[in-house]
This record gives sequence, structure tokens and C-alpha cells, in this order.
Amino acid sequence: MKKRIAFTLIAPVLLGFFFLPAFSQEDMEQIDDGYFVSDQRPPVAFRHDEHNELAEIEECNECHHVYEDGKKLEDESSEDLSCSECHEEKSSGRQPGLRRAFHMNCKGCHLENKKGPIMCGQCHVR
Repeated sequence: MKKRIAFTLIAPVLLGFFFLPAFSQEDMEQIDDGYFVSDQRPPVAFRHDEHNELAEIEECNECHHVYEDGKKLEDESSEDLSCSECHEEKSSGRQPGLRRAFHMNCKGCHLENKKGPIMCGQCHVR
């Protein structure tokens, strides 16, 4: 009888301890459009809304840009497209390849603003 009572009291605590953390990452997204087949590093974990709030980013096209003839179109945004729809694996002319585009956009902004991670393992957490 005591074992049954102990199990009844301990089981919910253990379930909560092991399974609730999974739900706390509900807003966790990954920056990965499935293009890279054999990544050397895992996709970047990215909390979109939290990032934009901390970085005080209000306009989608600050990250989701559109270029035409080498110039960024200030009124256009590409948030409805995956990055690989415009960027191929390799660079082509002035357009960077996909991996380089990710790094230029994210890491470039972090360097420019002197905020945010810039080392590989800070974004690509194993």
C-alpha cells in the first residue's frame, strides 16, 4: 500500500521533471530550410519573436530582404520564401551562396551592431 501511495505521489513529479522542459521550448524554431544535406554543424536554434524584440527589429525586411540589380528594395520583404529559393549552394555573381548568405545576414548584423553571437558554436549548438 505504501509503495502504491509513494508511486502515486512521485510519478507526476518525475513526469513533470522530464517532460515539461520539452514544452518550454515550444517557441523554439530552427533556421533550416532543408537545403543542406550533410551539415557539418546542426541548424541554428532561433527564437524569432524574442530575437526581434531584443534586437529592436520591427520591419521584416531587415532580415527578409529583396535585392534587385544589386540594390536592396526597402519596401519589399521575402518572409514568405525560403532562403534557398533565391540563394543557390554556390555564389553566383554578386549573389552569395546560401551558407554565406545566412552568415552575412546574421553574423554580419551581429558584428555591425556589436551584439549577438559570432562564433560557430554559439549559434550551431550541438
